[in-house]
Amino acid sequence: MLFDKKEMIEKLKSELEILDKGGYEPSTYKPYRMPRVFRDSVSCPNVGLEIKIEPCTHCFLTEFVPVEHRNKENACHYIPLNERGDTVASLDRPGNESAVQEALRSWLQETIARLAGEEETPARPTGRYTN
Repeated sequence: MLFDKKEMIEKLKSELEILDKGGYEPSTYKPYRMPRVFRDSVSCPNVGLEIKIEPCTHCFLTEFVPVEHRNKENACHYIPLNERGDTVASLDRPGNESAVQEALRSWLQETIARLAGEEETPARPTGRYTN
């Protein structure tokens, strides 16, 4: 599936805003349930649904998922967030929420900056997304 780079940048900015505003903190309505990174976000084509109806491949985040993980449940949880290769899946455990959020924040900021920089440079092959 082809994704528009400008749209991807805007969605990533929205994701960063959600993170910065505490969107991945427990809600006052369900304090016993931590929101799932990406899955409980407006970025997810299945947000609000307990059972997915859209495959993860319909989500722009699959652009960042290594090929070997694209068919996994919540494939976006396998996006490498840093040079060590940490992912939401590898970091997600009770009591480690701040580490997940720190790694995610850094990845979002770096990815937004990189994609925005690509927008300003002459066209060259950069992946499956379009200008």
